[in-house]
Amino acid sequence: MDLRIILKHLNLDAARDPNLLVGIETADDAGVFKLTPDIALVQTLDFITPLCDDPFLFGQIAAANSLSDVYAMGGRPVNALNICCFPSEGCEPEILAEILRGGYDKVRESGAVLLGGHTVKDQELKFGLSITGIVHPDRVLRNSSCKPGDKLVITKKIGTGVIITGAKNDLLTPEEFQPALESMAKLNKTAAEVMLEVGANACTDISGFGLAGHLCEMASGSKVRINLDLAAVSIYPATIKMMQKGIRTGVTLSNKESASGCIHLDRELPREREMILYDPQTSGPLMISLPAAKADLLVAKLKEKGVTDAAIIGDVEASAESGLFVRDSL
Repeated sequence: MDLRIILKHLNLDAARDPNLLVGIETADDAGVFKLTPDIALVQTLDFITPLCDDPFLFGQIAAANSLSDVYAMGGRPVNALNICCFPSEGCEPEILAEILRGGYDKVRESGAVLLGGHTVKDQELKFGLSITGIVHPDRVLRNSSCKPGDKLVITKKIGTGVIITGAKNDLLTPEEFQPALESMAKLNKTAAEVMLEVGANACTDISGFGLAGHLCEMASGSKVRINLDLAAVSIYPATIKMMQKGIRTGVTLSNKESASGCIHLDRELPREREMILYDPQTSGPLMISLPAAKADLLVAKLKEKGVTDAAIIGDVEASAESGLFVRDSL
């Protein structure tokens, strides 16, 4: 299912409200609506299926995943609503309560307030949140505002999609899975705060469309060429292991197809290296585009604050041909 084809049937620009600052036009991370000259709402929602056996940890990851979209827009989360698709049979109430408790834990850590939510019966368990944040209308960070001369900084490792698939198929040990679980449960709050302190031109969070998909959105929305050095991206060892075995998620190939018109490889990559570009992420990293003169400072401050996987992985340049150009120096 290609959502872009579905959305073409909607004439959403026919009566666009002048206070709508960010809509669906560049597939940004959240919508932004101006309330006053100083306050705009940042709104998003997301939910996911279970990815581990620990219900509390699953709730934490689902909440961190939902909150990340607000951070990517430069916003501060203020309240949240649970989205619960819970089975009527086969799942003890205590387990469902642990999922909610895990989500609540991360909402509180973010500084937001949980207002309530909505629950429906569903054969497949799903959980997530609708998040409302605030941002100054003049300080919204978009995925479409990269500037030529910028450097790109990533804030977490890549490769959670295939790790989750491998773990579900008993191809990984708990010790191999644990680093990805810990990273997915970690909020992008600190990364966002440091980003705002140093200053950035654009931002997105890397999620379901994978590294290539979201960088293509940044390139096409900003009408620039993005140069990515794949070797500079920090990748989980378990991701490499799964890719070498030919394991991939159910959407990896569709992500590859979606990015095909945008991405350019400087040479043919080994299959396991190329597929990393299309691996979908859950509660993934922020991708920050900022002036080159600030990039080293941002990475240093991120590492100082515990964002240890922060790294400069590419740059932005003016070009008549927008797109993502990938090299891999390994």
